[in-house]
Amino acid sequence: MKKQGLRKLFRSAFPRFVILCCAILFLARPIVFALSATATAPPGANSIELSEREKKLIEADRLYKAGDNAQAERLYREVKPAFTEVTEAKNQEVITDPEQLSPGGKVYWREAEAGLAQNLETRIFVPLELLVKNYPQFIPGQLRYAEALEKYGKKEQALTVLEKAATQFPNQPDLIKAKVAAYANNEKWIEASIGARQFTILNPDHPQKTEFTKLADDYQKRYQTQLRARLRGNLIGGILTGALSYALTGSLFGPLNAVQSTALLLRGESSVGDRISGQAKRQLALVKDKEVNDYVTTLGQKLAAATGRDDFKYEFQVVLDNKLNAFALPGGKVFVNAGAIEKANSEAELAGLLGHEIAHAVLSHSFQLITEGTLTANLTQFIPYVGGLLTDITVLSYSREMERQADVLGTRLLASTGYAADGLHNLMVTLRKQQEEERRGNPPTWLASHPLPQDRVSYLAELITTTGYNRYAYEGVEQHKAIQSKVNQLLKAYKQDKKRDRTQ
Repeated sequence: MKKQGLRKLFRSAFPRFVILCCAILFLARPIVFALSATATAPPGANSIELSEREKKLIEADRLYKAGDNAQAERLYREVKPAFTEVTEAKNQEVITDPEQLSPGGKVYWREAEAGLAQNLETRIFVPLELLVKNYPQFIPGQLRYAEALEKYGKKEQALTVLEKAATQFPNQPDLIKAKVAAYANNEKWIEASIGARQFTILNPDHPQKTEFTKLADDYQKRYQTQLRARLRGNLIGGILTGALSYALTGSLFGPLNAVQSTALLLRGESSVGDRISGQAKRQLALVKDKEVNDYVTTLGQKLAAATGRDDFKYEFQVVLDNKLNAFALPGGKVFVNAGAIEKANSEAELAGLLGHEIAHAVLSHSFQLITEGTLTANLTQFIPYVGGLLTDITVLSYSREMERQADVLGTRLLASTGYAADGLHNLMVTLRKQQEEERRGNPPTWLASHPLPQDRVSYLAELITTTGYNRYAYEGVEQHKAIQSKVNQLLKAYKQDKKRDRTQ
């Protein structure tokens, strides 16, 4: 009887039990699937974590790419704080007719014109200085001020006035032409060439494009002619005195004496860059990952194309080093550390760094320093990784003027290629914070070779606001985060390999 009761109970309870188990399995299926997916997912596939700020920037980037600039700017403004260094100014409408000036501006203009007619220096400069200060958008005033300074032998000051005005109003042909002429009067041929070419890049449909292109080509030829003359003089001097006839065995430049080095320099920047770059690529640990290299190369080539200097074959290499560093060799050979990709918060910030280095190359800064120095010895001083003669990275010694030129051109490249114009500024903020954290130790590597005065962040903010460059444009966060993740893995693997090699 008991057995029959148990069987009866089992028969009645079993269907309910089966139904309950099926229900549990059905409800648990998403959990099991998720656990299975996590277990089989490739390492690092879900490792990218995004902050709320980054999510908004990614959404803003998508809107910007889709052409919805107004909504994109709204989101960019939500997460990008206003400059604390300067007040963001509204775009000023250019004035070309004195009759458009206010009554006070007209008074300054009449006084200056009267002073020039009477050749009275005191009556010229006071009203012109006030006019330029209070009405910077009055282009004839800027031109007249520069002309007066030039007339009274103040060439450098005239150039400074024109540089500032041209930076603020880069689409005014008369202003750019005056700046280019001022560079030429100071025999700064390569700067004159770049200034003219930049106008053609920023204004491809301007009726004066052909004129500016010719100016750019003519001044570049003058620069090359002047450079060759100086190098030939150095070559003759080296042969006659024998002062530089030594070999630097084991250096990056190989066993070349001064005469051989000068002969190579005479072949031009690209030849020098190719020679040193080849040695650098053999000696440095470079990233081999195609995705990372394509990312940096595509970005670099986009910026380089905006310079208008197409006599270089631009190349971009990524070095397996976690320091925030980059350097440019003559002829457009740019090396950037993987650490710079790691520490830059967006594609725009990395573009700011690359733009700065590209600017050094197109403005021939490194080549100028090489040709003005001790020839062969100087060639080894442009790669901050080699021992021997180079014991301190600070030997690069770009002048403050060169740094400012690279900042201006680099930021202009950002703006003209559709990136947020404050990319370099924001990277500098990161560097400044890093410098403060490492105050008691060694400064960040890039700061050692690229001096960062206390006012540099403020200067970049002023540059962007006075020119009206758009800082609420493409940041490029999503792809950059993915590349960052891959770079982080590459650096970890490289570090482990080095550690393994030391223990063997």
